[in-house]
Amino acid sequence: MKRSWRKARRALGYVAATSALLAGPAALPASAHTAGGSHAVVTCVGGETIRLQPGLTLQARHSRISGYAGYTCTGTDPEVKWAKSVIEGAGEASCLSLDSTAVEWITWNTGEHSRVFYRTHHLVEQLAGQTVSLVEGRVVEGRFKGRTVASPGLQLTLSPLDCATDRGVEAINGPTTLVFA
Repeated sequence: MKRSWRKARRALGYVAATSALLAGPAALPASAHTAGGSHAVVTCVGGETIRLQPGLTLQARHSRISGYAGYTCTGTDPEVKWAKSVIEGAGEASCLSLDSTAVEWITWNTGEHSRVFYRTHHLVEQLAGQTVSLVEGRVVEGRFKGRTVASPGLQLTLSPLDCATDRGVEAINGPTTLVFA
């Protein structure tokens, strides 16, 4: 029963995050809509590639995470148009779960930077060898410092059967989103 409740809560979280993502800045309180201000809401949509070393297998093991992403951004801050980032982290990983920390270094089209820290917790839920993630972090440095970042995404591997090999799944990629609120 406890496991069913956790799955239901997680599914509701995915639904809520997806709904908020689709609604965008309109779903936020009026106080969040200050153009260019410290409470500006920004949503960035793009794609990412994540590499895992060693690759994900059916058994959890310590793995290093590295990757990059590119985003197109919209929101209540008209200066922010696009961003690119580098992602690094580590943790206990398998094709069934990933319990890790990660840092994302974001470079904005304005030349400014942000550093986002994603805390230790289950960042990724693996479904049939594919990754559905709902990650939450905090900007610890640079533009939007102190703000919360939600990052839902669906990363795909072209070879989910690699989970059953010694090499494992070494790369996942797909669409991703950053929501600064």
